[in-house]
Amino acid sequence: MDLDALRKEIDSIDQELLERLNKRVQLAQKVGHYKLERGMEVYVPSREEEVFGKLTANNQGPLPAEAVRAIYREIISAAISLEKPLKVAYLGPEATYTHQAALKNFGSSIPFTPMNSVPDVFTSVCRGDADYGVVPVENSTQGTVISTLDMLVESELTIVAQIYLKISHCLISQSPLEKIKSVHSKDNALGQCRQWLARMLPGVELVDSASTAASVEYAAKNPEAAAIASRIAAELYKVPIVEENVMDKTDNVTRFLVIGRTPTPLLGEGRDKTSLAFSLHDEAGSLLKALTPFSSRGINLCKIESRPSRRKAWDYYFYVDIIGHQDEPHVKEALEELEGICPVLKLLGSYPNSGL
Repeated sequence: MDLDALRKEIDSIDQELLERLNKRVQLAQKVGHYKLERGMEVYVPSREEEVFGKLTANNQGPLPAEAVRAIYREIISAAISLEKPLKVAYLGPEATYTHQAALKNFGSSIPFTPMNSVPDVFTSVCRGDADYGVVPVENSTQGTVISTLDMLVESELTIVAQIYLKISHCLISQSPLEKIKSVHSKDNALGQCRQWLARMLPGVELVDSASTAASVEYAAKNPEAAAIASRIAAELYKVPIVEENVMDKTDNVTRFLVIGRTPTPLLGEGRDKTSLAFSLHDEAGSLLKALTPFSSRGINLCKIESRPSRRKAWDYYFYVDIIGHQDEPHVKEALEELEGICPVLKLLGSYPNSGL
C-alpha cells in the first residue's frame, strides 16, 4: 500500500472516529441532563475510574495504557463541559505543579481558577465559587503539606479524588550557572533539589517563593536570579532552562487531592481509599487500641502520621489512609468501633485509589 492509500485510510478512520465521538458526547449530554434534573453530581470520579479500567482491560495496543487514559480524559472533559460548566480552583498561579495536576485530572476543557493559598482553595469551594479544588498533600521526597492537612480537619469539605504527578524540576534563568546569585522557588521544591544546589551552586542564596511559577516570573525580571520549576513554567514566562532534572531523586512524585462538597460513591473490590483523622486519650496503649479495629478486620493501613492538633499543647491528630470505602460494611464497623475509642474522629473522604 502506497503513502496516499495509507493517508486515505487514516482520513476515513478519522471521519468515523469523529462521528462516534460526537455520538458519545450526545449520550453523555443526556446523562448530564438526567443528573441535573435529579440534583446529582456531573463529575463522578468513581464512574470515571470504571471507564478507564474497562478501556485499559480491553486495550489491545499498540497504544499504551497511559495514552488511552490521556485521550479519554480529554473526551470526558469535553463532555462534562457541555453537560455543566464546572469551575475548579487550584493552588496557583498558572503553570504550578498543582495546575498541571488539575489538568491531568479534569482535562483542558474545564475552566480553572488560580488561588493564592491552600486555605483560599478550600474557601472558594466552601462558598460555592468553585465546584472543586485541587491541593497538594504530600511529596515522596519532602513529605506532607501541612496546610492541607490542617484545612482537611477544619473544613467540612470531603476528598473526592487523588492525583499522582511525577515532578521534574528545571533550573531556569537568563544567566549561566556561574553568574547566578540566588535561586528562588517554593520551599518544598528547594528541599527536593537541596543536594544538587549544594553541589552545583554552593553558597548561592536560596529564597522561598509563594510558588514555583512565581519564582520563574521573578527570574524573568531579574537576570542574576534563577528559579526551580517545571518546563511548562519556563515556557509560559519565556525564561531559558539552564539545567533539567535537578531534583535529588529521579522518582520524585507529588500526591494531590481533589476536594468537593459531595462524597464519591463506592467502587469496591479494593479500589477505594479512605482518609481520616483522629485524636487519642493520653494513656498507655491508646494508639494500639485505635488501630485494632482495622487490623482485626484485615483492613490495610497505607499511611499514618501525626500532627499537632492546635487545640492545646502536646495534643495530636493522627492522619490515616486505609484501603476501602467508608460505606463498605467492614470499614463502617471499624469506624464505629474507632469512634468509641477516640475523643475526636473526622472522616476526610473516600475516593478511588488511583490517579497514577
